[in-house]
Amino acid sequence: MAVAPSTDGTERVAAALADDPRVTLVANPSGLTAEALNAAISTARHDVIVRMDGHALMPRGYLDLAVDALRTTGAANVGGRMVPEGSSPFQRAVAVAMSSVWGLGGAGHRQGGVAGRTESVYLGAFRREALEDVGMYDPHFVRAQDWELNKRLRDAGYTVWFVPQMQVPYFPRATWKELSRQFFSTGQWRREVIGYHPGTRSARYLAAPIATIAVAVGLVLGVLGLAVGAAWLASLLALPVAYLLGVLGASALLAERAGGEAALRMPLVLATMHLAWGAGFLRGVR
Repeated sequence: MAVAPSTDGTERVAAALADDPRVTLVANPSGLTAEALNAAISTARHDVIVRMDGHALMPRGYLDLAVDALRTTGAANVGGRMVPEGSSPFQRAVAVAMSSVWGLGGAGHRQGGVAGRTESVYLGAFRREALEDVGMYDPHFVRAQDWELNKRLRDAGYTVWFVPQMQVPYFPRATWKELSRQFFSTGQWRREVIGYHPGTRSARYLAAPIATIAVAVGLVLGVLGLAVGAAWLASLLALPVAYLLGVLGASALLAERAGGEAALRMPLVLATMHLAWGAGFLRGVR
């Protein structure tokens, strides 16, 4: 178990878990996920490495499913789907949005699907020799390090396999500030992955930055057009209005799943996911 410095009692909880002789604590002074994972992998003694994160709640039978899938498929990495859950209305809205095509797209480890080869999976259970062969996680990547690792595994000829039954509950960010910060950073690092692996560029990853540019340009030039009486500039307000209508339409489609107060927060959640991600992508990593 790799533990970073914290102020929320994480280290105390980890120390208590380490009373079990099967648990070994590994220091992660940098606090970076990739470095923590590499340190834990290097300390582990077994041939199968199963990633477990602090925001996830691992279900019973998960390890059995993982080991069985590794044996039957011959894959280097097997994993399933992240299943977001929430307690507060805002967190429930985030959970529903994250598990919908309107929030994070249609990837199998977000939406589900049938068993088979895939680009990436949530968390993952690995064959150690495959991890060591590709150099484990790249410490350069503060985010998206799992997707980047799976890309290198596939490039090296290994298989990444999606197992629908491996569903892991996940508790997303519970405030707007935390959500916007998370998605801004995720957008930054997705652009960094594309910079390292240009072949991974796709319309799915470019949709959010294009929408962000359209909304920003439409607002600025549209308001300017109203101020100076330029009708053609003012007409650009149609861009943010069209985006807003799209968000409201998607929110309406998700309202039944979200329910009650969470549905009222859905437009804010979806817009934050799209525009914070897009702004992060446009800025990139500095």
